[in-house]
Amino acid sequence: MSAPHVPVLLDEVIAAIDPRAGMEIIDATFGAGGYTAALLEGGARVYAFDRDPNAIRDGAAMAEKSDGRLSLHAERFSRMREEMERIGVPQVDAVVMDIGVSSMQLDQEERGFAFSSDGPLDMRMSQEGESAADFLNTADEAAIADVLYQYGEERQSRRVARAIVAARPLETTGELARVVRKALGHKPHDKKDPATRTFQAVRIHVNDELGELKAGLLAAEALLKEGGVLAVVSFHSLEDRIVKRFLKEASGAGRAVSRHLPGEVPGPAPVFTKVSKAIRPSEAEIDRNPRARSSTLRHAIRTAAPARDLAA
Repeated sequence: MSAPHVPVLLDEVIAAIDPRAGMEIIDATFGAGGYTAALLEGGARVYAFDRDPNAIRDGAAMAEKSDGRLSLHAERFSRMREEMERIGVPQVDAVVMDIGVSSMQLDQEERGFAFSSDGPLDMRMSQEGESAADFLNTADEAAIADVLYQYGEERQSRRVARAIVAARPLETTGELARVVRKALGHKPHDKKDPATRTFQAVRIHVNDELGELKAGLLAAEALLKEGGVLAVVSFHSLEDRIVKRFLKEASGAGRAVSRHLPGEVPGPAPVFTKVSKAIRPSEAEIDRNPRARSSTLRHAIRTAAPARDLAA
């Protein structure tokens, strides 16, 4: 059996949100329900989203024991606003987002997210649409190289893409990992497996994770009432960069303001305030849960200003 899922930065997330009876909170990334369980324990009503049907299925027992305070929504978090409007809840007190692949997805060999085992080359969170194998076996070399460079920050993306095309068709995670290691030169004592960047890049592409994140942040902005809390946990620099930029722009930080230009139109009122610094896990947490090492939490408070009318 795999170890139970341990949500990262849980104490810090709960401290930021301070869940209490009467609060309505969205857990945008339900996963194994770690954050939701803590929010329910605080007395809140939780609307939990996940595009992975396995997560929704496995969360049914928690929902049954919640006395009606937990509802599960089989939907991607970019569509939170539409789903909440559908059920007649236009605003909430908090939104928590835990971005990226979940521990349970990584631990399920048949899902094809990890190269530590030899599963099918899948990587689809929603279990529908284009798989990793579909993309790698049909895309041209330049497209694959672009994905590896942009989403995996792989400096030798062209070399890896060339090796992938030469080795096609690829069917398992083990095959892909071996191709990448051979292309980049893998030494047993290397601290980080060179396949890590490729797996991250392909997974992000297949699931449109960065596009989902941008749309999800805007959905949270629209759903949060004045004083509501947005808390986002990310796991790599690409995600954190998007969250940091979003909160900076939404809070008006760094916006140039001049008092000396007559007729100057003031910028829009900030929609978030009290934006936190980056919060990292303690060494003790990393010791307990090594997957927490790369995590970052950022949180902020919603103001009374209208949500911005921005394209996702």
